[in-house]
Amino acid sequence: MAQSASVLLFSYGTLRQPEVQLANYRRLLEGEPDSLSGYRLVPVEIGDPDVVRISGKKVHTIAVASGDPEDRVTGMVLALTEAELAVTDAYETKDYARIEATLDSGRSAWVYVAV
Repeated sequence: MAQSASVLLFSYGTLRQPEVQLANYRRLLEGEPDSLSGYRLVPVEIGDPDVVRISGKKVHTIAVASGDPEDRVTGMVLALTEAELAVTDAYETKDYARIEATLDSGRSAWVYVAV
């Protein structure tokens, strides 16, 4: 790989699936478990047929800020390149917005949350 994976992305959903990683990045991603407090997961119906085809799911989950520090979303911190982050922006539907957040480990990472 010409560009090193230097971007951290917190994923709690389909981006952890091997088939989604291979379809989007043409490789499997390395990651470590982590969590995000103050958010909870709710279902969201995906209208983009390409995303449904790649993920195999019409209903995904989306992190919604709850304001309750007891709420916690568990997932994985994945290492991406800048180019792969752009691919991820294209994969995520209009329901999601990318924000930078501090995870429970203290690491800062991008995460897709409810708009």
